Amino acid sequence: MASYCLKRLAAFFIDLPVLLLAGFVCRTVLPQFGGLEFLAGWLYFAAMESSALQATPGKKLLGLQVADPQGNRIGFWRASVRYWAKLVSFISLGAGLVLIFFTDKRQAFHDYAAGCVVRSTGDSHAAG
Repeated sequence: MASYCLKRLAAFFIDLPVLLLAGFVCRTVLPQFGGLEFLAGWLYFAAMESSALQATPGKKLLGLQVADPQGNRIGFWRASVRYWAKLVSFISLGAGLVLIFFTDKRQAFHDYAAGCVVRSTGDSHAAG
């Protein structure tokens, strides 16, 4: 369980430089549009997780993918719900993330809200 959680956290930190760069570009090129970095983050996560890869580069590198409970690829809408629900997971001081330890499929709040799981690519069924 701990290694799974560390993999998810490490995947986020691998993706973080891309998000920071996108945020910097948004604030530098279009400073009049505050909050544009949230839209850039949304497009990054939703597009990557609903793509054929089913993962951001960080998740892909660590052998994780986002899927529906049956292991199928999710659509852009479901990936979008997952992204925006992450705000609740973080704003609640991490309470939404702690759910990983208490759900059968190791889902954080944003996974549960979007009807998704994050699983190891070698799993034949959802691992969490």
